[in-house]
Amino acid sequence: WEAGGGGSSPGRSIYIQQSSRFKLGPFQSENYKQSRTERRRSWEPSVYHTLENESFYFTGHDICIHESIDTYGALTWPGAVALCQFLENNQQQVKLMDKEVLEIGAGTGLVSIVASLLGARVTATDLPDVLSNLTFNLLRNTRGRSRHTPQVSALTWGQDLERDFPYPSNHYDYVLAADVVYPHKCLDDLLKTLHHFCRPGSETTLLWANKTRFQSDLRFTERFKSSFNATLLTELPQQDVRIYKATAKE
Repeated sequence: WEAGGGGSSPGRSIYIQQSSRFKLGPFQSENYKQSRTERRRSWEPSVYHTLENESFYFTGHDICIHESIDTYGALTWPGAVALCQFLENNQQQVKLMDKEVLEIGAGTGLVSIVASLLGARVTATDLPDVLSNLTFNLLRNTRGRSRHTPQVSALTWGQDLERDFPYPSNHYDYVLAADVVYPHKCLDDLLKTLHHFCRPGSETTLLWANKTRFQSDLRFTERFKSSFNATLLTELPQQDVRIYKATAKE
């Protein structure tokens, strides 16, 4: 698993994977698992099989992310960590204070949490089966910390966009997306969704972070660059992550 930041010095963002290293005998292990399950039932989303929580440090806050092995959307991917670091370290370039921000494919909510902590009015979206864990993480990490309470909404790429997110009543200053491109059958719908929110005259800025893994990533990147006025903001060679800024072609 890639770490999005190193060290624990002041001002640095850290990304830590926590895991248990000790071993238990079969009987002890079963009792241990049962007791942990019973303790979790009172507060954790019931539909998720728990992994160890992931801990981060951004914008002067400890952030604890609950993950799952049930779905891609319940894991925190390297592009999300990279985008959070970029937002934190480039606040003069990307001014989120009091801006309307939409995240698509929000997953565990890390990017939306950081945007909220930076003062944005955030709407985090993903598929319906991800929303329970997403909401849990957002509220857990922004309550009493954020200027605006983040909102959560279901969004299936390419479907019912005009009905559920009519323009211009649903206008956003920024659309954020991190690691939303991987081998799936929804890339056309993803591009359609990006066009819906980042359309001519909207003055919406799209920030997309992606770790390149497959040839499909490269093909989609070329389509993305031909569809928008796209600029490569930064590249992280060790993680093979690139962050693009894009606006609509007039």
